[in-house]
Amino acid sequence: MAARRRLKKGSEALEVSAFINLIVVLVPFLLSTAVFSRMSVIDLTLPAKSANYEGLKENDLKLEVVVRHDALEVGDKIGGLIQRIPNTADGHVDVTTLNGVMFVVKNKFPAVTSASVLPEPNIPYETVVQVMDAMRTGKTANGGTTVVDVDLFPAISIGDAPVRH
Repeated sequence: MAARRRLKKGSEALEVSAFINLIVVLVPFLLSTAVFSRMSVIDLTLPAKSANYEGLKENDLKLEVVVRHDALEVGDKIGGLIQRIPNTADGHVDVTTLNGVMFVVKNKFPAVTSASVLPEPNIPYETVVQVMDAMRTGKTANGGTTVVDVDLFPAISIGDAPVRH
């Protein structure tokens, strides 16, 4: 039998310098082009499927703000319209007046924390968020020296506006 020759295989080194160079260039590029956005979340609930009018008291408040294309209608589900707030001259909703009305309603019903926002179809999302912000909190002077945030109606439900007759 003939003698066989075997090749001796040695261990080879893995060349990673090209890969490291690629990573060194790629990572800063990806970080510089990444879009970092700030996202806010508003907790909302849907209104009850059926209204329970038997359990309501005369002093109970079911606050609703109907967002119409020409005005805001602040009302009580049982008592009716409290105040109609027309849009400003430039066509935007008057959230400053709405916030003032929310302060007055909160002073009459301090225990109530829930309210409903009922926008008409095709109301811009930004408008609905502005209305919800004006209903949730407000600023008031604390003793005349400092301004503090006050919770008005933080538990907001959202639904569809009733159709005008």
